Amino acid sequence: MMELKNITLERMNNGAHYLYVSNILANAEKNAQLKTKASAQLAALKTALAAEDDALKLSQKSLLTDDIMEADRLRDALYNGYKKAVKGFLNLPDEAMAAAARVLNQHIIDYGISTTDQLDKETGLLINFVADLEGKYATQVSTLSLTPFVTALKGANEQVRTFTAQRTQERMLQPVGALKKARRASDEAYRTLVKWVNALALIEGEQDYASFIDYANTEVTHYKREVIGQKADATATSGNTGGTPAEDGGKPSGGGSSDDTDEGI
Repeated sequence: MMELKNITLERMNNGAHYLYVSNILANAEKNAQLKTKASAQLAALKTALAAEDDALKLSQKSLLTDDIMEADRLRDALYNGYKKAVKGFLNLPDEAMAAAARVLNQHIIDYGISTTDQLDKETGLLINFVADLEGKYATQVSTLSLTPFVTALKGANEQVRTFTAQRTQERMLQPVGALKKARRASDEAYRTLVKWVNALALIEGEQDYASFIDYANTEVTHYKREVIGQKADATATSGNTGGTPAEDGGKPSGGGSSDDTDEGI
């Protein structure tokens, strides 16, 4: 008899998983018989998928990440500009200015700050670096008229500090494992629908459900090959089978992880 094939949903990456289940749900809802005779199963899957969508959005890159990157670029430019300005004063014929430049240049060397440093490391070092410039090296900074550089550098560094703190707070509010839990609920609702469709096709005949089963099995074949990286069965689209197939076995060669992540999916 014609029946819906199984697929190991757990092996799909997060984006592919959501798209696959969404496509199956949308196509099932177009089937008049299923809308009536599998209404509860479709409603359960729709609810589970909505929860997965919410969890998926939470797991994506924070919107603050772009703000952090922009603020980091600004402070790096200011820091590099400050270093170049100090070096430019080293060879001045004015001894007072050259002496001030030597002090500030040694201060730069002592801190050894690199704009390629880890974000938080750079932030912490620059807090102390700027505090020195506003305190014990304020005279030298004033002598070389570098106060605007120092003020702007402090502001840019504080902006990075504020954005990273906000992002940390944002992450603290995200439930741990929310996406995994939502995916499991979607998987359960999906498999319940599959069993129900197969039962309807067996009891009532496959005529009313053939188009949906064909569509779903075509998707199964595609996702097995292109997402999971598994060779699909030759009969995976539709046809007569002697029973319910077992879950797919073996280790996938691709497909990605279903773990919650902050970066793009």
